[in-house]
Amino acid sequence: MLTVAATLSRGAWVLNAAFELPTPGVMALFGRSGCGKTTLVNIIAGLLNPDVGRLELDGVELLDSGRGLRVPAERRRIGYVFQDARLFPHLSVAGNLRYARKRADGPAYVDLDAAVQLLDLSGLMDRRTHQLSGGERQRVAIARALLSQPRLLLLDEPMAALDHARREELLPYLEALRDRLAIPMVYVTHRFDEVLRLATHLVLMEAGRVLAQGEIGHMSLDPHLRTLVGRDEVGAIIRGTVLGADSSSRLTRVRVGHGELNLQAPGLAAGTALRVQLLARDIIVSTQAPQYLSVRNSLAGTVKCIDDDDADSDLVTIDVGGTDILARITKAATRELALRPGMRAWALVKSVSLRAYPTSARASPTSAAVNAAT
Repeated sequence: MLTVAATLSRGAWVLNAAFELPTPGVMALFGRSGCGKTTLVNIIAGLLNPDVGRLELDGVELLDSGRGLRVPAERRRIGYVFQDARLFPHLSVAGNLRYARKRADGPAYVDLDAAVQLLDLSGLMDRRTHQLSGGERQRVAIARALLSQPRLLLLDEPMAALDHARREELLPYLEALRDRLAIPMVYVTHRFDEVLRLATHLVLMEAGRVLAQGEIGHMSLDPHLRTLVGRDEVGAIIRGTVLGADSSSRLTRVRVGHGELNLQAPGLAAGTALRVQLLARDIIVSTQAPQYLSVRNSLAGTVKCIDDDDADSDLVTIDVGGTDILARITKAATRELALRPGMRAWALVKSVSLRAYPTSARASPTSAAVNAAT
């Protein structure tokens, strides 16, 4: 477990945040700019002292202000990747990596060859840092952090300075890092698409405090998230397993709950674990088994609850076999369909509306992202 609790006052602004999450995994700190994410990460790293705080990682206490315990930053064995790579400009890529390895404190469970292979750096080793693109610099920074042999890796908006193309290049490497190494990571971001692809757990922050925390699928349904991502991004993130390809439709069959989805995700092997996002705005609700429709996906389930979304619409939660999804429909539709909890219902969604991302090592790291929302 990673246990964090910190209080810090800076004039009128106060950080008062606490969370406890399992390790390993990727714990995303998500919230608007200025909510305290970086401040909290700096406290975890030991770069900033809280007024009151406690930090424990896998049973090892690193901070307890009540007992006067504060392990210095250099002895915490925590790797840190900043928004800017902060590489040594007078050294080559190889020199930057060897420097980190020489200064590592602790057992060597990630060697130089493994880090170079994981981050695809073999062709860059002789270059100086000014010869690298932004994405390449961040890959080197991540490898350097890994070679410090950390028991926790902190990534503070590592893609904030990258354009869209460089972000898309870097994301598969971060996914490979999550899937192949058992190093717990805290990932700071204000972009929900990064959370969707990388996080296993989510901590929501607003104005210096934690609003909610938990597993990514559970948190996708949390009302606090809706206020941060906007109504168009509201929807369930659910787990699925690739069953195989349908030769006639050329769609990939994915088991979710008690049902099956067909989506555009070519090249994934049977057994690959996926996370699938179903946006509430894209779900159609039927009270009868659908027939003769172009929609390729129909999940049978039971209405769990109906909540107000705004003055004109409702959010309907449907249990499709131990997995909840959300549908946004008009209040008029709720009335006309006479929807109520416990009622049988079918959730319909087009294949082209689904976004799916592999979460297991069976997916190739060079093609780890499958965006089916074409």
